[in-house]
Amino acid sequence: MSTRRILITGGAGFIGSHMAKAMLDDRHIVTIVDDLSTGSLSNIHDLINRDGFQFVRENVCNIPTMTTLIQCCDVVIHLAAAVGVQLIVEKPVHTLETNIHGSEVVLALANKFHRRIFIASTSEVYGKSTAVPFSEDDDSLLGSTRFTRWSYACSKMVDEFLALAYHNQDGLEVIVGRFFNTIGPRQSGAYGMVVPRFVRAALRNEPLTVYGTGEQQRCFCHVADVIDAVKRLMVCETAIGQVVNIGSENSITINELAKNIISMCNSTSIIRRISYEEAFGQPFDDMLIRKPDLTKIKQLISYEPKHSLEQTLQHVIEFERSVLAQSR
Repeated sequence: MSTRRILITGGAGFIGSHMAKAMLDDRHIVTIVDDLSTGSLSNIHDLINRDGFQFVRENVCNIPTMTTLIQCCDVVIHLAAAVGVQLIVEKPVHTLETNIHGSEVVLALANKFHRRIFIASTSEVYGKSTAVPFSEDDDSLLGSTRFTRWSYACSKMVDEFLALAYHNQDGLEVIVGRFFNTIGPRQSGAYGMVVPRFVRAALRNEPLTVYGTGEQQRCFCHVADVIDAVKRLMVCETAIGQVVNIGSENSITINELAKNIISMCNSTSIIRRISYEEAFGQPFDDMLIRKPDLTKIKQLISYEPKHSLEQTLQHVIEFERSVLAQSR
């Protein structure tokens, strides 16, 4: 791909900051917009002084600012969202407003200026479906509206519907990617993300807190593999108008994950299990198995994750060790 002006929303977040670096390394001109509500300046510290990089501190719901930014770019990668189980449970209004209205603004402007756009969605949209592995055209099965955790899945489904509506109605070049448990260096554990939370506890020889039985199965994918997939999908003409799973097919239970991290950290930590009600202060509907069917993305871009779970965990452990050393 020749040099492009790339706009990344949520670019100071975990995935966004890795995306920004990758695009700069490919010699693109990168602007990120982030209000730092969950993103961090530390994530983009090494990018600030690089040629072709611009940081705009603003909320994606600010229409005048977003109008200028999208008009001046070639491609939009929309990652800005309220994410993390803890944040979703504690701030459901914020979740719905941020995810739905933010995407409304970004999609409307991408459509107005005819910009190709990638929309980040989530495996959460499959809800409580038991049709494992999850295929993009499978039905969704969400829980009751009494459980605020489903507000996130609902908001991202609305994003998908709106994105595909613009494509079908106006020909907007949109690609929707459903991320499955992306992990890697710089991921925050502040909002319930399990891997950084476990690693930090293990490095401090503190208990690793597992919610529920710990038999929930997840497929974790290195952020570098996710970034590579998004980059290739953005230049794949047959991906336009498609919803695409992005992740790994290798499952592990949360109990096994905790044991592996304790071992890899040479930690004396123990595993402590608590109920969801104790963890979140309310009943919590969870998915037992979350595994993607990657048939479509393999057909589109010959996708295959390059990093094993052990390699990915090692990268997270090395990063967290350096952070811990700096804080002492």
